[in-house]
Amino acid sequence: MSGSQLWDDVDDYFISRLSPDDEALQAALRESEAAGLPHIAVTAAQGKFLQLLAQVQGARNILEIGTLGGYSTIWLARAVPEDGRVISLEYSARHAEVAVRNIARAGLDRIAEVRVGPALESLPKLADENPAPFDLVFIDADKVNNPHYVEWALRLTRAGSLIVLDNVVREGRVADAKSAEPDVVGTRAAIELIATHPRLTGTAIQTVGAKGYDGFALARVLG
Repeated sequence: MSGSQLWDDVDDYFISRLSPDDEALQAALRESEAAGLPHIAVTAAQGKFLQLLAQVQGARNILEIGTLGGYSTIWLARAVPEDGRVISLEYSARHAEVAVRNIARAGLDRIAEVRVGPALESLPKLADENPAPFDLVFIDADKVNNPHYVEWALRLTRAGSLIVLDNVVREGRVADAKSAEPDVVGTRAAIELIATHPRLTGTAIQTVGAKGYDGFALARVLG
């Protein structure tokens, strides 16, 4: 058995026992595939991890940068109370249309809102609204802008908030200091920001599974 097949089998086992998809989540994946969206959504295990992280955090307000088809948005929206709020930013209008339908089907459209446009344009507009600080920020968008997203997350959070930065391993390429690839450069800049910023403490974890070799960074806002 190949290593990747073993990773898939272990993921399948854990997901079947601990984080099985229900109909709303399965429908979100089906609709995303039918609409031709890229197969880059989080796995069910990762979605459940985000949900648990938000619940442990006691999150009432969550910001997501990168909606895709709304699969991760559903997991996050299920973690907040009925009067909680999830704002998800999505570059593609076509992706956002799919996500809005998926979120509504899951009965979460009163909690989760999708805003369309480049995140670096949406974030200043969001800041102008003077929203309540976000308790959790999940960043899963274009990797070249990762450091900018972390900086905006800092502006929109409070002491004790969590920032999750997905897909940081880049199949191991993140360790190459000489890489000029935009996704690696952006990710390394975000990691350096977490490492050196006086208001942040964090770590990064490598993962294997149905998404291959990857990982995430987790940072806590100190003040």
